Amino acid sequence: MRKTVLVTGSSRGIGEAIALRLARDGYDIVVHCRSRRVEAERVVRSALDLGSQSRVLQFDIADREATAASLVADMEQHGCYYGVVCNAGVVRDNSFPAMSGEDWDVVIKTNLDGFYNVLNPLIMSMVRRRAPGRIVTIASVSGLIGNRGQVNYSAAKAGIIGATKALALELAKRGVTVNCVAPGLIETEMIKDVPMEEVVKLIPARRVGRPEEVAAAVSFLFSEDASYITRQVISVDGGLA
Repeated sequence: MRKTVLVTGSSRGIGEAIALRLARDGYDIVVHCRSRRVEAERVVRSALDLGSQSRVLQFDIADREATAASLVADMEQHGCYYGVVCNAGVVRDNSFPAMSGEDWDVVIKTNLDGFYNVLNPLIMSMVRRRAPGRIVTIASVSGLIGNRGQVNYSAAKAGIIGATKALALELAKRGVTVNCVAPGLIETEMIKDVPMEEVVKLIPARRVGRPEEVAAAVSFLFSEDASYITRQVISVDGGLA
């Protein structure tokens, strides 16, 4: 039986690269989006071309009830997942004194609460499989070292790292590994307004990364070679952290 992996926020960018890399690795992929259904369907078509039995789920990971309802219904129809990649997230950057309460809440509810909202309905089904499983969360270099103008984002991503490490302890004896990948500056829409000439000078590798390089780290953590690796944070950041 082929193994199914849910990749949240996989209609574009890093999530899309992860979904297609795992499809190439032989997994069936559940592509998730909040609003970009057309882009998600495009990723599904690409995954199908790679031999993956892919499908779309659409919900807002900040909405706890809607998230649980979508995931439970999908599992009832198709069976439980082998793995999950928690990638979906948002940014609302601003200096902390000028940061609105709404911008704080949106980032925390999506990026950090989304960890609970997505994984909590899935954990027991993964445990009851009595078989190996994989969970990978996508944090950020901002969660490791902080970043100016991203107090909300840094707080959420640091929280994800802590939650990942704690969940890894709970699931280790069940054969489910739980690890975190922390990207640095990656060529996505998220960095379109970043002054690249100045920022690249701060990166020891002197370049930004590609989504496929993040996807490669996730692919390794899903592999059999990584079966004894859990509770770890792997930075994909050109040496920035």
